Amino acid sequence: MKFKGILTAGMLALAMTAMAQTHAEGVEYFKADQLTNAKQLLLRNLNNAGTDKAVSYYYLGQIALVEKKNSEANADFEKGLQENADYPYNYIGLGLLDLMKGDQKAAEANFKLAEKLGKKDASVQVDIARAYYKVDPVKYEKEIGKRIAKAQKYSTENPDIYIFQGDQYVDDQDYGKAGAMYDMAKNYDKNAPAAYVKYANLFNQVNPEYAIKMLKLLLQENPNSALGQRELANAYYSGHDFANAAEQYGKYVQNPNHFKEDEDRYSFLLFYDGKYKEGYDYATTLLNSNPGNFSARRYQFMNAAQLSDMASQLLPMADALYAAHKENPTANKFAPIDYTLIGQEYQTAKRYDEAANVLNEALEAFPTNANFGKQLASLYIDAQEYAKAADAYSIYMQRSEEPGYNDLVQQALYAYFGGLQLNSQQAGSGEKYFAMAEENVNKASEMAPNQYKPKKILGDLAIARASKEQAASAAQPLYEEAIVLLEGAEDPSRYTSDAKTIYNYLGNYWLDKKNVAKAKEYFNKYLTLDPNNADYRKFVDSLK
Repeated sequence: MKFKGILTAGMLALAMTAMAQTHAEGVEYFKADQLTNAKQLLLRNLNNAGTDKAVSYYYLGQIALVEKKNSEANADFEKGLQENADYPYNYIGLGLLDLMKGDQKAAEANFKLAEKLGKKDASVQVDIARAYYKVDPVKYEKEIGKRIAKAQKYSTENPDIYIFQGDQYVDDQDYGKAGAMYDMAKNYDKNAPAAYVKYANLFNQVNPEYAIKMLKLLLQENPNSALGQRELANAYYSGHDFANAAEQYGKYVQNPNHFKEDEDRYSFLLFYDGKYKEGYDYATTLLNSNPGNFSARRYQFMNAAQLSDMASQLLPMADALYAAHKENPTANKFAPIDYTLIGQEYQTAKRYDEAANVLNEALEAFPTNANFGKQLASLYIDAQEYAKAADAYSIYMQRSEEPGYNDLVQQALYAYFGGLQLNSQQAGSGEKYFAMAEENVNKASEMAPNQYKPKKILGDLAIARASKEQAASAAQPLYEEAIVLLEGAEDPSRYTSDAKTIYNYLGNYWLDKKNVAKAKEYFNKYLTLDPNNADYRKFVDSLK
């Protein structure tokens, strides 16, 4: 099977050495207003070769301000100056802090230091304008305009100018003008990822195809941009184009600047898209590099469960996954599919008690999920604990919005067999379940009066509740009604087993009543369904 978008360990190592991990990707995310991701990358790459720490600390300080951690921001800007006192932007950061304190004079002094170091630098002027704008766009309208005018004087093609103006229009909810500004920014600098991403974001809801087109253009200019790769993958995902999303995520997770949580989404997409072998191999690679990766363990098992040649390896995977979950249930949470698959594996292995524990936990974890009740009932049927099966199916029925005819019949059957089993252990102890069966089968009969099965089950219940002396006649009127409905069914051959049971019972009933002709009528109907039963035919022929 083709293994798209996934590198071997050796190839991954080569790719990682070829793609720099510096402050640059964190800055891209910051400028695209994805501050949490920006912070993660800036911290992750802070001590890497090639990282300009002065730059990193400036943006970390800006993020700290958004987080309302002003002391931390001040410390970051000071660290940036210690790394490189000639980098102008950390003075802008300190000036922004001064403005926030209401000290405009101190702020302007810091801005002058930034201007001196960034002579005729349009981007420096834009960031000073942003500082004023962040504090009070109305109060400092004049200062903002002055700085943008300076920036345009220094360069009319600097993308930062138009991105800032686009952001202002977004704040004013003038999305048309915002789009025009972002468009100008990307036209002036085809390597400005924020311009493409912000432009695409304007269209995500109204015109997702155009948003995707914009992100593809970004990657044409900057194919190694983790931001561009991730945004394109997410655009496909949001549009429910899971095949393209999986392919794009396959490229993105090779980028050393990807986020670990996106590995989960890629694993999910491989599974959702039916690429089980790829999904299994990818999850296994992640797990080999980090045995504590709970998500990788989940997706390894989830995909393996769909592969027939992995059947012999599923049980130890299920054990390892459930153990990891139980070790820390809060951090290592399960989705419904995890409980379902582990329950199935334990059931197949006839580890019924463990399977029941898993499914009972699932019922508690997902109180609106009806299917766990049905799965638990199936488990108890395999374990030949029919009363417990009836109780479990009751949970399914309670959680189902509108139980149908088949649900009612199934519940009645489980309860009937549960009652029989309990009665065989202690006389009279099965009545609770017989009552449950009767209640459900009566509802089924009301819902579908032309169906024979409810009458048949009521007949079965009558026999089960009757004394030994009465058992031979207890079901007769109900079975008579049932067989008329059965014979009138569109395809009575589907119900051969029930028909034979009823014919045999009624034949014996009429034989006991000395009505041989009536008895032979039912016995002969039995023989039409079982013509090769020589002993039965011999018995019928002997009747006079």
